[in-house]
Amino acid sequence: MKPDEPGNRRRGGRRQRAGDHHGAASEHHGGSGPNGAGDEHGDSEAQLTRSAHGDSAAFTHLVKTHSSALHGYFARRMPAASEDLLAETWLQAFAARRTFDPARGSARGWLFGVAHNVLNQQLRRAGRQQEPVPGPDVTDPWQVVDQRMDAAAMAPALRRALAELSVEERELLLLISWEQLSPTEAAAVVGIPAGTARSRLHRARGRLRDRLTLPRPAGRNLTATGDLA
Repeated sequence: MKPDEPGNRRRGGRRQRAGDHHGAASEHHGGSGPNGAGDEHGDSEAQLTRSAHGDSAAFTHLVKTHSSALHGYFARRMPAASEDLLAETWLQAFAARRTFDPARGSARGWLFGVAHNVLNQQLRRAGRQQEPVPGPDVTDPWQVVDQRMDAAAMAPALRRALAELSVEERELLLLISWEQLSPTEAAAVVGIPAGTARSRLHRARGRLRDRLTLPRPAGRNLTATGDLA
């Protein structure tokens, strides 16, 4: 039979369809394609859903993917308790994994919501009414901010300006600028509608801009930029 006769085309078609199916499966599971290594967060919704149905390996994947970001969240707020708070977050996330609904938001946002609740529980146990304002000993978040402003001059004023915001406004700003959540994800973490979060972010950023215009010897001013502006 010649290569272009119908029989060969049919067999070739079957082989091609099988290959397409295999490729789609590999992409779905974060395979070794060019984007496979960068799809960890994009696959988290599926991993969290699978873990809710008894797939322990899927939850292990979530722990590996998100522990660093969640640890940073705690280290920037209660550094002395960050390890314990991270462990408690994963315990509570595992217990509540069946409550995750991908239609209501991302797995990353859901996990930060659990972390936010764990932090508030710790603050209540310690008799504190609000989240701490970042102090001079917190250096990790300034790695990003340093690229956008003269941090040595700006940091003390920024801490004072953040302290003047409401707890909710401050947390929204920090979730976006430090934790790289979207405004919608940040709104879900603090438990308010996305539209409300955007209006409060706009107000908080305006207040920061008003506070963070500092005179410099050369006559130039320092102003907040990027996520904080």
